[in-house]
Amino acid sequence: MKFVAASVLGLSLVLANPAASAAAVPAPHAAAPTPAHVKAVQDLLATMQVEKVLRSVAARSRYASEAQRQAVFARIGQTPPAEVARRLAPALAPSISADTAAEMTRFYQTPYGKRVLHEKYNSSAQIQMPGMKPVVPPEEKKERKRAAYVKASKELADAAPLIEREAFKLLQKILAEKR
Repeated sequence: MKFVAASVLGLSLVLANPAASAAAVPAPHAAAPTPAHVKAVQDLLATMQVEKVLRSVAARSRYASEAQRQAVFARIGQTPPAEVARRLAPALAPSISADTAAEMTRFYQTPYGKRVLHEKYNSSAQIQMPGMKPVVPPEEKKERKRAAYVKASKELADAAPLIEREAFKLLQKILAEKR
């Protein structure tokens, strides 16, 4: 129990940082989310591999010992990815529209979207020489210019601080739960 209390205290100190709490949070949409809307957001979060955001939040936290850090990651590892998406979806649905969830789920299921996710979570240092531009295939250029994608991508980017905050709250709940 001391471990859980120390973990929750340590993680709560991360949010006490003024820079972290000053992050802009998008305004929620006017209507309360319907079950279909929450399900669409849940599908998006699962496709986005949101459980990796939870791991990222835990990785940025400070721990009293390496054993405590390993215990936190073991606890996260015991939580199925679908459970993480299911638990985060209701809190995020007011800030992510059903249209955005559907469009970004579609996008992340394309080969280009899968590559974007892979690079986001598995990126390594890359050397970029001055004047070099990444080669973007024509189908990817076309995808980036679609109006629905542009709008959905912006809305999802605006919701990123909220996703991080809700992942932090979920991490605290997971650590506080008895197994």
